[in-house]
Amino acid sequence: MSKQSDSADSPGHGTSPAHAGGARRPRASRVSLHRGGTVVAAGVFALAGLIFVTSFNTAKGTNIRTDTSLLKLSDLIQERSRGNAALENTNGALRDDIESLAARDDGRTKAEDDTLTALEQEAATRTLRGGAVSVTLDDAPPDATAKLPGYPEPQPNDLVIHQQDLQAVVNALWHGGARGIKVMDQRLISTSAVRCVGNTLILQGRVYSPPYRVTAVGDPDALQKALADSPEIQNYMLYVNAYGLGWQVKDEGTRTLPGYKGTVDLHYAKPLH
Repeated sequence: MSKQSDSADSPGHGTSPAHAGGARRPRASRVSLHRGGTVVAAGVFALAGLIFVTSFNTAKGTNIRTDTSLLKLSDLIQERSRGNAALENTNGALRDDIESLAARDDGRTKAEDDTLTALEQEAATRTLRGGAVSVTLDDAPPDATAKLPGYPEPQPNDLVIHQQDLQAVVNALWHGGARGIKVMDQRLISTSAVRCVGNTLILQGRVYSPPYRVTAVGDPDALQKALADSPEIQNYMLYVNAYGLGWQVKDEGTRTLPGYKGTVDLHYAKPLH
């Protein structure tokens, strides 16, 4: 129920000011109020016009709500990732062509060719074949609960693969004597950085989603022992057992890792002055 005022100024209650002997409110006040409303209305229409003009200039003739050229950030990232992959493949094909042409008559001795081949192997720009081990990491199901007694219910952060988890696997494989490592479909080199943004991996200009697969060529027994002995991976295994994070280690037999196809130029910071 609404509350009613007991004031004498309320409509229908008591006596109006005019009847009580007070002077009637001048009509000029009502005219001034009307003019004030006109000014406010004109300002509203002017503001609306400004918004329409700004919207038109922003859209430039497109529908800014539905135009497909205005990509979401995730779409733009995926587009750039595909573009980087295409450029990487083109770079690799050109490198193969140059090496093929140079091999016809490069003026080098066999010893020099052998030295160059060894350097290219160290730089990971040539294919590498040998015994291999793969490691696959994956997020836990989104509705995962604690699988072991005494563990708290998981937070969202407990159910996804983090950069530190991938780095732990790569570092353990290097420590186990890996002669070469591939993450997803890309060969790692000395300047490769395994970085995660949210729940996606950004590696050498390309974007990947879980599950993440790491493949290493080396002594399979030594590689698997290095994975088992890593303290970081032992900590990760607690989450595997408690919340169901994905983990699989597999002996792949003999595998061939691709050579790195991207640019090997170094980029570093320079002082402005």
